[in-house]
Amino acid sequence: MITIYHNPRCSKSRATCDLVADANAANEPVEVVEYLKTVPTVEQLKSLHALLGGPLRDMMRTNETEYAELGLADENVSDDQLYAAIAKHPTLLQRPIVVRNGRAVIGRPPENVATLFA
Repeated sequence: MITIYHNPRCSKSRATCDLVADANAANEPVEVVEYLKTVPTVEQLKSLHALLGGPLRDMMRTNETEYAELGLADENVSDDQLYAAIAKHPTLLQRPIVVRNGRAVIGRPPENVATLFA
């Protein structure tokens, strides 16, 4: 199963969906999650972060207005507070994110997703 956390209004996200369709030679099932409509829970975000690895803020859109307004750049903000902020304000989730075979990557640039098919 391939899961794409997708925003159809984002050109990078649309390009990533196209890349996955082209790379999916085995015709694995693909689930497209429009995360602004179907907001991931805190537990789902934690699982996604574990697959991505790296700092939690890497999976956040730090240039979004909510990020500044909520003071999320403050180093004293805990991971639990960051997860809660993403769950409440899903625009903070970096996009697109593709999950396949227990691994995940952020599709910025979309070519990053090719590593899941190598």
